[in-house]
Amino acid sequence: MTERMTGAQSLVRALEHMEVDTVFGIPGGAILPAYDPLYDSTKVRHVLVRHEQGAGHAAEGYAQATGRVGVCMATSGPGATNLVTPIADAYMDSVPIVAITGQVASAAIGTDAFQEADISGITMPITKHNFLITDPADIPRTIMEAFHIASTGRPGPVLVDISKDALQAETTFSWPPAMQLPGYRPVTRPHSKQIREAAKLIAEARRPVLYVGGGVHKAGASAELLQLAELTNIPVITTLMARGTFPDSHPQHMGMPGMHGSVAAVGALQQSDLIVGLGVRFDDRVTGKLSSFAPRAKVVHADIDPAEISKNRHADVPIVGDCKEVISDLVATIQASEERGDYADWWTVLDGYKATYPLGYDTFEDGSLAPQYVMERLGAIAGPDTYYVAGVGQHQMWASQFIGYEKPGTFINSGGLGTMGFAVPAAMGAKMGRPDATVWAIDGDGCFQMTNQELATCALEGVPVKIAVINNGNLGMVRQWQTLFYDERYSNTDLQTTRRIPDFVKLAEAYGCVGLRCERPEDVDATIEKAMEINDVPVVVDFVVHQDAMVWPMVAAGTSNDDIKIARDMAPKWENEDE
Repeated sequence: MTERMTGAQSLVRALEHMEVDTVFGIPGGAILPAYDPLYDSTKVRHVLVRHEQGAGHAAEGYAQATGRVGVCMATSGPGATNLVTPIADAYMDSVPIVAITGQVASAAIGTDAFQEADISGITMPITKHNFLITDPADIPRTIMEAFHIASTGRPGPVLVDISKDALQAETTFSWPPAMQLPGYRPVTRPHSKQIREAAKLIAEARRPVLYVGGGVHKAGASAELLQLAELTNIPVITTLMARGTFPDSHPQHMGMPGMHGSVAAVGALQQSDLIVGLGVRFDDRVTGKLSSFAPRAKVVHADIDPAEISKNRHADVPIVGDCKEVISDLVATIQASEERGDYADWWTVLDGYKATYPLGYDTFEDGSLAPQYVMERLGAIAGPDTYYVAGVGQHQMWASQFIGYEKPGTFINSGGLGTMGFAVPAAMGAKMGRPDATVWAIDGDGCFQMTNQELATCALEGVPVKIAVINNGNLGMVRQWQTLFYDERYSNTDLQTTRRIPDFVKLAEAYGCVGLRCERPEDVDATIEKAMEINDVPVVVDFVVHQDAMVWPMVAAGTSNDDIKIARDMAPKWENEDE
C-alpha cells in the first residue's frame, strides 16, 4: 500500500506502524516539520518535557519498565546535544531507545549553519548505530531498522538524524519496507560444545558462583536462572543492573558484588574456583583491582555481545548467545548428566560470611534520620511490586542494599555511566510505561536539582510518581570520599539544602505536586504511608538525613576486593588468608 505524503508525515506514520505510543521531546526549528503531523496522530502521545536530557532519561525509564523501545525527539544543535548524556547512559546499560533528531537542511550541513551540530559524529562512540537521513524515501525503512537494531542482540540506543528538507519534501510511503542490514546478525543460539564444557566445569568445581548481570534480565531469563540455581545449588550474586532478577529472599542469594557489595558476595567471588558469568561485563566496580580479582577461579563467560567476552577477564569457556537460551541449554545438559558438584563445604564458608557480616548501619545519638532506615521502611511499606528508580551516589547504593527486590526489573538505575539527574525523568517514563504500578524515584538532593523541572511535566501530564529525596545537604558520595581519602577537606560538596535552599516542599508545591518533609525516625512510616495514599498528583518527600551517613561495605577504587572494609578501619577475616 503506497501513499504520497511529506517526509514528516512518513516519519509519524512509521512510528505508528512500529506501535509507538509515547514520545518524549521538545520541538525546535529543524524538527518542527515532524511536530505538525504529530499533532494529528491519535496513536502517538507526545510528552512535552522541560529539558531534552529529561526526554532521553524518560525514554530509558519507559524502556526499562516495559521492555519495549523508548523514543525521544529533539531539534538540531543544542537540542540534540542535550540528548548525549541519556544516549551514553543507555549505551552503557544496554537500554533500547531510539533518539530522533532534526538536522539543518542538507544543503547547509557542514556550513556551521544556525543550530547545526554533527550529532551523528558526536554520538558515534555511544550509539549501537546511527543514521543521517537526507532522502525522505529512506525514512520508513530507517525507522524500522532503528527499532530492530535497538531491540535485538544486545539492546542499545540508536540515533536517527533527519535533515529538515527531508522532512518537508514529498515522498511515496509504503509499508512494510524491506530492511537493508546485511552485516547485522546477532548470535542468540549458544554453541553446544561450549555448553558441555561449562557443565563439565560446574560438576568439577568445589566453590562455584553464578555471577549474574543485567544481560540476564534483558533476556527475560529470571525463571531459567532460578531453575539453574536450584538444580545446581550454586550461590548467586546479582549486580546492580540485575537486582531482582534473582529473588533477594532466596537462601542461595549472596547479595550484590563490588565496591559497595555485601561481604558474602565479594567473598564468594574472591574465594571461588569457578565463576559462571551470565550477561556481565566484569566491570571495574565489581572486580576492583583486576589483577587480584578471583585469583583461583576459572571463568565461564556467557554474553550476547562477543566484544564483552574476555575483554576484561580471560574466559576459559566463552559462550556467545542470548542468556535465556544459554541458561536453558545449561539446565538441559546438567539434567541429562549424572554428575553433580558437592558444595557442602563451600556453603559452610558462605553461610559463615552471611551470618558474621550482614549489612548494617549506624544510628545517630542526636535522633537524626539514618538514610538506610528510610530505605528499609520504604521497601517494607511500598512492597516488592513497586518500581524503584534511583539516581546515582549514596542513595543509589542504599536503595540497592536496603530494599528487598523479589521481581526482575523493579530496580531501575544508572549503572554504567552513573548519571546524576537520572531518577526523576526515568521514573516519569517508567510510570507512563506502567501506569498501574507504583513508581518511587529515590534521589539525592544533588541529583534532584539537576532534573527536578520534570516535576512540571509529571504534574501537567498526570503522572503521579513519588519522589524520595535523601537530603543530607551534600554531594554525599563525593563527601564520603573526601572523608576517607582527602583528610576531611570538603571542597565544594556542601549544597546547604538542609538550610532549605531550596525548600524542597515549597518547590514541589510550586510545580503542582504535594510536598512532605520527614526529619525524625518516628515519622518515617506515617510519611511514606501518606505519600502512598496520594495517587492523583506527584508527591515529593524531603527526607532530611544525617550528613555523615556512609555507604558500607566499601572497596576503595583501585584496590583489591580482598581489602573490603565493613566500616572505617574494619575488615572481614577471610577463610583462607593463611593458605
